[in-house]
Amino acid sequence: MTHAFDWTNPYPTVRTPVFARSVVATSQPLAAQAGLRMLAAGGTAIDAVVAAASTITLTEPCSNGLGSDAFAIVWDGERLHGLNASGWSPAAWDLAYFTRKHGTTYPKRGWDSVTVPGAIAGWAALHEKFGRLPFEQCLQPAIEYAERGYAVSTVVKRKWDAHVGTLAKEPGQVGWADHFMPRGRAPEVGERFVLQGAADTLRRIAATKGRDFYEGETAAKLVAHSTAHGGAMSAADLAEYRVDWVDTIHTDYGGKRLHEIPPNGQGIAALMALGILKHFDVASLPPDSAECRHLQIEAMKCAFADVYAHVADIRHMKVTPAQLLDPAYLAERATLIRRDRATEFRHGMPPPGGTIYLTAADSEGRMVSFIQSNYMGFGSGVVVPGTGVSLQNRGHCFSLDPAHPNVVAPRKRPFQTIIPAFLTEADGRPRMSFGVMGGNMQPQGHMQTLSRMLDHGQNPQAACDAPRWKVNRGLDIDVEATMERDVVERLRAMGHVMAPVSDPYMDFGSGQFIWRLTDALADGYVAASDSRRDGHAAAF
Repeated sequence: MTHAFDWTNPYPTVRTPVFARSVVATSQPLAAQAGLRMLAAGGTAIDAVVAAASTITLTEPCSNGLGSDAFAIVWDGERLHGLNASGWSPAAWDLAYFTRKHGTTYPKRGWDSVTVPGAIAGWAALHEKFGRLPFEQCLQPAIEYAERGYAVSTVVKRKWDAHVGTLAKEPGQVGWADHFMPRGRAPEVGERFVLQGAADTLRRIAATKGRDFYEGETAAKLVAHSTAHGGAMSAADLAEYRVDWVDTIHTDYGGKRLHEIPPNGQGIAALMALGILKHFDVASLPPDSAECRHLQIEAMKCAFADVYAHVADIRHMKVTPAQLLDPAYLAERATLIRRDRATEFRHGMPPPGGTIYLTAADSEGRMVSFIQSNYMGFGSGVVVPGTGVSLQNRGHCFSLDPAHPNVVAPRKRPFQTIIPAFLTEADGRPRMSFGVMGGNMQPQGHMQTLSRMLDHGQNPQAACDAPRWKVNRGLDIDVEATMERDVVERLRAMGHVMAPVSDPYMDFGSGQFIWRLTDALADGYVAASDSRRDGHAAAF
């Protein structure tokens, strides 16, 4: 085959690789099946993604909603396309607005944390450019689940529970408990849940190819609710919003090329970390050794130090992505890494995230890497009555430091944690659509899983199942409880400060992977789905 994977899996797992010519992989099974319905009906991978993305706003509401942001990378059969469907700030937002209302503390919940949601505009843009089936057909599974409800799945229940103790009482949230605690508690596993108003909203979105959300009845309800609760979102903020089609940024590693969306997202962190890591012979080290993990951790910390200092809306950055990815600069950064000792690269940390990642590939060769998020679990805590629209809180990612490129300003996109990824051959041929959701875990997950596949030949499911680490602040890292005890002790001896974390559902992200198989003896794809979520790779 084009890549010699080891098809054994040395890690405890409940998953095996899935081989097929049409695949949808998501973190929630009903969403994967919704996408598969579109492929079975003759739709493209893009139709499948729109169906899966709209369905998962309902079936995994603890991670995303109709008020989410989104990003995508699409292989259309000939070339890559990048989509930035993250929202901008209301025109009334500036530093004075927030210091007058909130002092030196940026709000975490409520309307003053909500930027214009971009996900629905993203669905419509993807479908208009690449879809084959009617837009209404792509949203039909979501409408069905919105109308009749669905049975809550196991990990979704756990993530839902994690927010009940705080979000139901946190200042600024409006309407969350009414919608997501309909019986005064989170739903139980297998219990039927119906999101009030979502079916009618989805029908309007379907009939108008998304414009109702920005210019129609839904938009009017959003603006009225914002005004009633002290927000600044205006009709013009919604109506004038547009997504951006962008070229990807990339770096070469292990004979392949990793593509990410350019800032305002943090995908550049994965590119920088790999650009640093390739100055070490990682492939010569056992993949689960302390020495291999130490080098990856240090490269990631070094990349984050720059990312948190410089990355913002690309129009406001003081350095360019090309400068951050300059090979000579990354070679210089690599010299700062000690092979025997942890180094403290000073950097800030954004809060943990709440995100879904999904990917699809069709039998005609199209592949889509897609990510969508409300941020911080359920987002802002604002749910607009009568609409089922649960809104993100990406505004919380702005800075109140006037000297920082990410300082809040009108019609500006905040720093974003959500990042889809795509792997090609060095000559541009498509190889894998993939992502690992979960706040600042995302670029770390990209680097860890890619190194396992490209440096060590592990198959996508094994690379997904392997124990993960996660960089926090300073010398602090988290490691999964399944990581080998002797490796943990060796890392601790190098100066890393850590404690094993026993709950995989909240801390180490969740990945979905579709790898393209192309040679005389193979056809189609191999897919992997992360057991850290309810995930499912559906295929035929």
